[in-house]
Amino acid sequence: MQSDSPLIKLDAVSKHFGEFQALKQVSLEVGLGEKVVICGPSGSGKSTLIRCVNRLEAHESGTIVIDGIELNESPQNLRQIRAKVGMVFQQFNLFPHLTVLENLMLGPVRARKLPREQARETALNYLGRVRIPEQADKYPRQLSGGQQQRVAIARSLCMEPEILLFDEPTSALDPEMINEVLDVMVELADSGMTMICVTHEMGFAKKVADKMVFMDHGEIVEEATPDKFFSAPDSPRCQDFLEKILHH
Repeated sequence: MQSDSPLIKLDAVSKHFGEFQALKQVSLEVGLGEKVVICGPSGSGKSTLIRCVNRLEAHESGTIVIDGIELNESPQNLRQIRAKVGMVFQQFNLFPHLTVLENLMLGPVRARKLPREQARETALNYLGRVRIPEQADKYPRQLSGGQQQRVAIARSLCMEPEILLFDEPTSALDPEMINEVLDVMVELADSGMTMICVTHEMGFAKKVADKMVFMDHGEIVEEATPDKFFSAPDSPRCQDFLEKILHH
């Protein structure tokens, strides 16, 4: 990995769902250790964009290159990229019949072929990092939404990814649980993890983002540092969006 080349590079990426064009020629670069926050109105293509980065959605044209590997039809390339990229969703997607610890050990044992004891150590380590080590033997239904989302973050970390993608990780949570999840995300950001976060949590964005990206109608309308983005966005669409979410 040359330090001058971006870790993630999207070049003119397009994607349709039927007649609807979700992404229109989107280009974006993310450097090693960079935190990028993507925001924009509903249906603007934010989630589609990050879902294309780990190929939960296949893009139709343009290129996506991650750490020098192009994301394409090659199963080998996809495996390599999936090993580098973790994802945290709105819904926690935990297996209800497994304990927290078992949920966390599953990926490392199956995909990374870690011995169970090592997978267990890894899982306990990351449960500590997300500040719920005492919940290891509980089942997901016994946890609050905020705790479940922190388990989901720990589960991604157990795969030792180089990049973490967050798709509106707090949008399904009750307001009083949002901060406990954001605090964990801030800590990860501070530890140097490369992150792309789709979120409306602008306080979090101001705290951690190196780069703000505003999307609308499948396009990146604005890309700026948080200082510039929040104080003097260029586009009227972005100004309008920020007024709505910062003053509601």
